[in-house]
Amino acid sequence: MSMAESTPNQRRMHRTAFVCLGVAVGMIGLAYASVPLYDLFCRVTGFDGTPIVRDSNASEVLERSISVRFDSNVAPGLSWSFSPEKPEVTVKLGETTTVYYKVTNTGDKPATGIATYNVQPDLAGTYFSKLECFCFTEQTLQPGETLESAVVFYVDPRLAQDSDVKDLSSITLSYTYFPSKAGKPVAEATSSTTPIAQ
Repeated sequence: MSMAESTPNQRRMHRTAFVCLGVAVGMIGLAYASVPLYDLFCRVTGFDGTPIVRDSNASEVLERSISVRFDSNVAPGLSWSFSPEKPEVTVKLGETTTVYYKVTNTGDKPATGIATYNVQPDLAGTYFSKLECFCFTEQTLQPGETLESAVVFYVDPRLAQDSDVKDLSSITLSYTYFPSKAGKPVAEATSSTTPIAQ
């Protein structure tokens, strides 16, 4: 085999190696980007019971009311108690409402947690709009320390026009605190997640 023949083959092999490396790096990048992109998609569309995040409420307030229930959970591995000030409120569609939650570190050492949330039924996530929330914000609490946080929300009046949910009488907003590290939950929700007595 002459030198002239091996050079094109070597170029093809190098090109193929670079393409394979590029594909592998691209796949790894997509894997890392998929979680934040999916989270962004859910927040914008309300998919999978994710409340929509808004900056303000320009909705008309309707006379139609709906009950909003508040569920609070703490995942195993985090010695915290967590509960809303009220287990349920009745609000008018379009009305801005504030509800406070208290979380206390009941353990004997500092602990860091992060709250995730969803809305049930899933189809109501499109109409549950949060203006302020403590979710996805890492919190470190010292032993015995208590933190009070607010969730400010409204239920979009367009719910009354959606044939799939227009007869809905209640929505549940569910929060779960997980142990966290570097701003991310270190455990996934499981059936062993225990609701905190309210």
